[in-house]
Amino acid sequence: MRNNKIAIFASGTGSNYDAIIAAIQAGELDCEVALLVSDKPAAKVIEKAKQNQTPTFVFDPRQYPDKAAFEQEIVEQLQVNNIEWIVLAGYMRLVGPTLLHEYEGRILNIHPSLLPAFPGLDAIGQAARAGVKITGVTIHYVDEGMDTGTIIAQEALPVTNEMTEVDLQKQIQRIEHKLYPQTIQQVILHTNRKGN
Repeated sequence: MRNNKIAIFASGTGSNYDAIIAAIQAGELDCEVALLVSDKPAAKVIEKAKQNQTPTFVFDPRQYPDKAAFEQEIVEQLQVNNIEWIVLAGYMRLVGPTLLHEYEGRILNIHPSLLPAFPGLDAIGQAARAGVKITGVTIHYVDEGMDTGTIIAQEALPVTNEMTEVDLQKQIQRIEHKLYPQTIQQVILHTNRKGN
């Protein structure tokens, strides 16, 4: 079996990192998290990575002259670690041309809405304020736009009048933690079959 090495990019607590690690440990996801990349030196996900012996590359974007400079360093770290796929899991930055060029078609993102509805920041809050009756989760390939890449998978969530924004977030995360590992597995398997 091919060793599918992925890098998880995260800026926050890392709940999707946890879900991916758990799926790997349960034998449901055939890959190795070979690197965690974070742009927030104080992010809680970094401690989780250390506990799981996941190598980390943590950077402060303010220490670089521009996006191309820090993305070039990320690319070097990805190559050193033989990374095949990038999995964005709460990475709060638009991916720039430097990374997109090197990993075109191999960057996945998860977004807490049914795209194209509510792209960008605070999608759950946007949906709650809009009073929608259905929202959900989208997994898509990353392109140069804001949540505009080709959609791979979606799962809908009915919204009831009783649900608070906190309730909505919990339900969305429950879907994310199941759907993301499943979709990563499907994408990797499909790509490997095409490559054989």
